[in-house]
Amino acid sequence: MDDGTTARSEFGMRLAALRKQARLSQSQLAERLCATSGTTTLTRNEVSRWERGQRLPDAWLASLAAVLAVPLAELERAVDRVRGTAPADDYDDSPHAEVQRLAGRLLHHDQAYGGDCVADAASQLWRAEVARIQGGDTHRLSVASELAEITGWLLFDADRQSEARAAFVESLHLARLAGNRSMEWFALDLLAMHGIENRRIGEVLAICDELTSRPVPPRIALLADIRRSRALALAGDRPRATAAIERARSALDESLHPKDPRWAWWVDDEEISGQEGEVFLALADPSRAIPHLVRTSELVSEINATGRGAFFYRTAELTALTAAHAWQDAEATLLHLPPILATVSSTRTRARLCRTLRAVERGGPAWLADTARDMAAGRERLCPVGRAQA
Repeated sequence: MDDGTTARSEFGMRLAALRKQARLSQSQLAERLCATSGTTTLTRNEVSRWERGQRLPDAWLASLAAVLAVPLAELERAVDRVRGTAPADDYDDSPHAEVQRLAGRLLHHDQAYGGDCVADAASQLWRAEVARIQGGDTHRLSVASELAEITGWLLFDADRQSEARAAFVESLHLARLAGNRSMEWFALDLLAMHGIENRRIGEVLAICDELTSRPVPPRIALLADIRRSRALALAGDRPRATAAIERARSALDESLHPKDPRWAWWVDDEEISGQEGEVFLALADPSRAIPHLVRTSELVSEINATGRGAFFYRTAELTALTAAHAWQDAEATLLHLPPILATVSSTRTRARLCRTLRAVERGGPAWLADTARDMAAGRERLCPVGRAQA
């Protein structure tokens, strides 16, 4: 039975998006709320609880509306919907709204547990919506495009790469049929992400050029620089790769703009830091990658220490520490992973972890190699031999 957890989580994600749009950290938001309300009792930890869906900010709604510059009535309606006390006419029961609510639940599951178990459910939802398209219904085309993007992401996380690419390509096609420029940008960005994972360097650079060949909102240009920097790093072009990621970093604070699509709000300070780490890791400079990846994994873990994001960045951190032969620190990071492996099923990240564990076994000290070997053999055979060597 749904006890309201999903609704609270969706409210929390919306609140986090508003905070990031206002360019505030959780600590900064807490400080501003205290200043606005005249109290000193609110901490960053409480803001984190709101964003994780553990609590509702009932007593703070007026201050949140003032600090985040959103109508108080909008926040009150959102909380009423979570509590199930919203007026009947406030609930959108249209088929499109229900499809998007279902997709939101799948994404929430992915954030907590990884995409493996929900990728097929998302694919069913997407295909069912495509089958309902009649003629040039641009709204339904846009919904189908968004569902294709969500499905592609979940397939990508499940490491079903050819299926993910097909979903992203179809999403781009549907977005163009709908004339939905925002969805088109999103599909192109996801294709670039897929290209980085699969080392399609030329394709990624061509997509970035296409994205920036005409004026786009600042946040889209920033995303293009992130993808470009990753592709150039894979190509070994250090000067251009570092220039692109530095350009993205310097543009972050100034990139938020009313014309930015909401889906682009996920790019924040911690995301840029993680991307910087990946750039230096690809450039075979793990010592410079480590501080970026450690910082990002710590920030992500503050929100959910056992979720998919924590799994991904702890693994990236371990990969950099292993490449730098920083064995003591690698052991500390390795010990964060067993609780995550108990619940998160992200095949893409598990594959990366397996490669890193094999590298520890080959090059690490015996005491750490044994730990890596035990981890690789556990959790339902985390690293089958064929998969680990792929």
